[in-house]
Amino acid sequence: MSDRPPAIALEVTMAPHPAPPRHLIALAAAATLLGSHGGATAQATQAAPQANAASDTPPAPAHLGTVTITGRQPSASVTGFGNQPLAATPVSATVIGSDELRARGAERLADITSADAAISDAYNTTGYWDYLSVRGFLLDNRFNYRRDGLPINAETSIALANKAGVEVLKGISGMQAGTSAPGGLANFVVKRPDRDLTQFSAGWKSGNAYGVATDISRRVGAERDLGLRLNLAADRLNTTTDHTRGSRLVAAIAGDLRLSSGVLIEAEYEHSRQSQPSVPGFSLLGDSVPAPNDGRVNLNNQTWSLPVALQGDTASLRATLPLAGGWKAIAHGMTQHLKSDDRAAFPYGCTDSNGNWYGDRYCPNGTADLYDFRSEHERRRSDALDLGAQGSAELAGLQHRLATGLLLTRYEQRMQAQAYNWVGTVSLDGSSRVDADPTQRDSNTNRDERSSELYLRDAIRLAPQWQAWVGLRHTRLHRESIRTTGAQASAYDRSFTTPWLSLSWDWAPQQLAYLSWGRGVESDVVPNRARYTNAGEALASRSRQTELGLKGNQSGRSWAIAAFDIRRAQTAAVGSDCSSDTLGNTCTIAYDGVAHHRGIEGQIDQALGAWRLGGSAMLLRARREGSADATQEGQRPANVPERTLKARAGYAFDGALQGLSANAALVHEGNRTVSPYAGAATIPSWTRLDLGTQWTTAGERRLTWTAGVTNATNRHAWRESPYEFSHTYLFPLAERTWRLGLQVDL
Repeated sequence: MSDRPPAIALEVTMAPHPAPPRHLIALAAAATLLGSHGGATAQATQAAPQANAASDTPPAPAHLGTVTITGRQPSASVTGFGNQPLAATPVSATVIGSDELRARGAERLADITSADAAISDAYNTTGYWDYLSVRGFLLDNRFNYRRDGLPINAETSIALANKAGVEVLKGISGMQAGTSAPGGLANFVVKRPDRDLTQFSAGWKSGNAYGVATDISRRVGAERDLGLRLNLAADRLNTTTDHTRGSRLVAAIAGDLRLSSGVLIEAEYEHSRQSQPSVPGFSLLGDSVPAPNDGRVNLNNQTWSLPVALQGDTASLRATLPLAGGWKAIAHGMTQHLKSDDRAAFPYGCTDSNGNWYGDRYCPNGTADLYDFRSEHERRRSDALDLGAQGSAELAGLQHRLATGLLLTRYEQRMQAQAYNWVGTVSLDGSSRVDADPTQRDSNTNRDERSSELYLRDAIRLAPQWQAWVGLRHTRLHRESIRTTGAQASAYDRSFTTPWLSLSWDWAPQQLAYLSWGRGVESDVVPNRARYTNAGEALASRSRQTELGLKGNQSGRSWAIAAFDIRRAQTAAVGSDCSSDTLGNTCTIAYDGVAHHRGIEGQIDQALGAWRLGGSAMLLRARREGSADATQEGQRPANVPERTLKARAGYAFDGALQGLSANAALVHEGNRTVSPYAGAATIPSWTRLDLGTQWTTAGERRLTWTAGVTNATNRHAWRESPYEFSHTYLFPLAERTWRLGLQVDL
C-alpha cells in the first residue's frame, strides 16, 4: 500500500457542520417533555438487563473513578466469553460504566485514560479523534476498536451519549480480533431499552462550554416485549485553549422485540456530528525541552483555519434464537459510514535563518514552519456480519462452554487529492499570520479490505476448582490499495491463525489464579514506492504474550494483579537512502528485532462503610531489542511512562447531609522520552488532582447536582510526548477546568 507524507496523517480537520445551539437545545428539551408525558414515574423493569452491558441506572451518590461495578459481578463482552463474570475470567480487562462516565464528566474516549493505570494518552488533542495506549502499545484505530463486539473504525469522534459503558481488554487480542495491535481492545457498549426511565441533563464547563442531553427508555405491551430507547445530546464545545469553539450533535435510537418463542430481535441507529478546530502539538526547541505552557495557545489559529468536522452514521441488527439444549444462535450485523474533511494550519519542523532544517522539531528561536493541509471528502465505510452459536455440552466426560462462529468484514476508504503546502514560518506564541495555499497538489490513497474469521472459544471444567480455556481464530485477509491518481496499485492475500490458552484455579471462593499465553498478528504491506527494493511485499508482525494473574471479588472488595510479558516483531527501513524516491531501490523494509514490554499491574476497589477507595498502578519496562540500529537498540519507546498510578476516594454523607457525596482522584504518570533514539530528551513526571461533589435529592422526581474541578492545583506540565510520523510532539496538561451539571430523573 502507498504511504502518505509524514505530517499529512497527523491532523484530520473537517468541514464544519455546526448546528445552532438554540435549535439543538430545543430538540433535546422537546424530547424530554415528550418522554415525561409518556410516564413521569419510572417503573421497575420486568426484563433482565443485557448481560454484557455496563450499568446505566440512575446514579446513587457516585464516586469519581469507580472502575468496577458493585451490586453484581460485572462482565465484559470484549473478553470473548460473553456474560462470564470478569472476576472469574482469566484475562485483564476494565469496565467503565455509565455511572462513572457521568461522574467524570466524560465526553470523549480520551476522558477514560484516568480510569486505569494501563491506559494512557497517545496523541490526544482537542478537535481530533482519540488514541489510546494500553500497556505501552498504541491501539490501532482501524483494527482495535469494537462496538457491541463488532469491529468499527475509530478514525472519528465516538459519541458517548448513547453508550452504557466502555470495556478495555488489556493485552494480546488475537483470540478476539484477526489483526490488531498487541495492547488490547476497546469496546463501546450501546444503551438498550432494558428499563423505563426518563432523564434530562444539562452541563457547563470552563471556557463557556455547555450542553444538554436526554435519555428516554420505555417497555410496552402486555408482556413488555417491545422496547425503545432514545438518546439525544447537543453541545456547544469550547476549551480554555484559544480558538476551539465548536459543536456536537448526537441522536440515537435502540429498540428490541422479545417474541414468545424466545427469539430476541435488537436494532439500533446512531448519528453523530462534531465540528471543532484542532490543536496541534508543541515540540522541542532545537535540543531543548521548553517549559510547559498553560495550554491556552493554539497554533492552528490562522484567519483561514477551519474546524475538524467528523460525521458518523452507524446501524446494527442482532437476532438471538434459542436452540435445543440451552444453546442459542446469534446473527449480528452492522454498518458504519464516516465522513470527514481534513484541514488544518499545521506546524511541522522548521528551517532557521541559516537554512538548517529541523525535521523532527521546531527551531531553537521558537519558530516553526506552517503548512496548509487539506484532505477533503474523506469517506470510510465498515461492514461486519457475525454468525455464531454458543452453549454448553459434555464432551469426553468434561463440561464445555462453547462459542463458535464466522465473522465477515469489509472496509472501504475513498479519498481525494490533498493539499500539503508550506505557507511560511510562524512564532510559537500564536501571533503570526500567513496566507493560505489550498492548492491540491498531492495524491492520496484509496484502500479496500475483506476478511473472514472463523473462531472457537471453549471453557473446559477439568475439576471443581480447575478450568482450561481455549481460543482459536483463523483469518483470511485480502487487502488492496491504489493512489487517487490510479498509480501505485498493490494487493495481497494472507491467512493466519492466532491461538490463546489459559489454565485457571479457583483457589478460594470467588478468587482466581491463572496463567495464559496467546498470539496476535498485525498485517501490513511495504509501500509501493520506487525507493523500496521490496515494494508491495506483505509483512505480518506477530506478537505473543504470557500473563500470570490473581483476581477476586468478595465482601465489597474487587481486586486484580497481573504480570505480563509481550513481544512484538518490529519492522524498519534499512538502506542508504530511505527518504527519497529519486535514487530508487535503495531501501528495504525488513524485520528488525522486537518491542519487548514487561510489567506488573494491579487494581483494587474497596467499600468501607461510607468510604469508597480504589485505584490502579502499573510498572512497565518497555525496550527495543535486537535492532540493527544502534541508536534504537535498548531504548525505551517514546511517550511510554514506566510507572503510573490512578487513585481515588469517595465519601457518602449520612444524616442531615444524606444524598451528598464528595470524591477525589489522583493521577500520576512517570517521565516519558520524546523519541525512540539514544540520547532522547525526556519530559518530567506529573501529578494531577481532581475533585468533585454530588448531591442527589430524594423524592419521585430526583435531582442530581454535580460539581467538579479537573487539575485542581492548576499544575503546568507536558502531559504526553508522542513521536508520530518522524516528529516529536508535546501536549500540555489542560489548566484548571471547572464543571457543573444537573440531571433530572422523572
